[in-house]
Amino acid sequence: MVATPFVILAIVNGLRLQALALLAVAALTDFLDGEVARRFSLATPTGAYLDPIADKVLLSGVYLALGVAHMAPWWLILLIFGRDLYILLGVGIIMSLTRVRKFPPSVWGKVSTFVQIVTALVCLAQQPVFSPLLWPCAAFTLWSGIHYTVRSILVLRAH
Repeated sequence: MVATPFVILAIVNGLRLQALALLAVAALTDFLDGEVARRFSLATPTGAYLDPIADKVLLSGVYLALGVAHMAPWWLILLIFGRDLYILLGVGIIMSLTRVRKFPPSVWGKVSTFVQIVTALVCLAQQPVFSPLLWPCAAFTLWSGIHYTVRSILVLRAH
């Protein structure tokens, strides 16, 4: 989360290489942090809670900045934001109707996050953006939203 404002400022100010480097470092440290926590059994409930929030803050900020800088299409940005808001709404509904308080990330959510990071990196590295890359990003974002919907329905049925 610490890198987020610096990445956003670099994008908005047209410092693409700086933004690219900062985003790559943020993504790499996020990955390494998760790997170390899993490999050495250092995972904590706080880390499990904060990690997806940090990912969303970073990616939301990056995609908004990419939109403002005309480096990514608004339809993709709206899809990414829409899915995230949809998931937050679903979690809110489940928390208000059940005692469920754990919402582990799905494999498709992780894949979607990875593809969104790669797409953002490519948007920063290449102008104009290689448009065929945008479609897998959109597809994984949409599919992960559908997958979270199915999981939520199963949780609600179980309670």
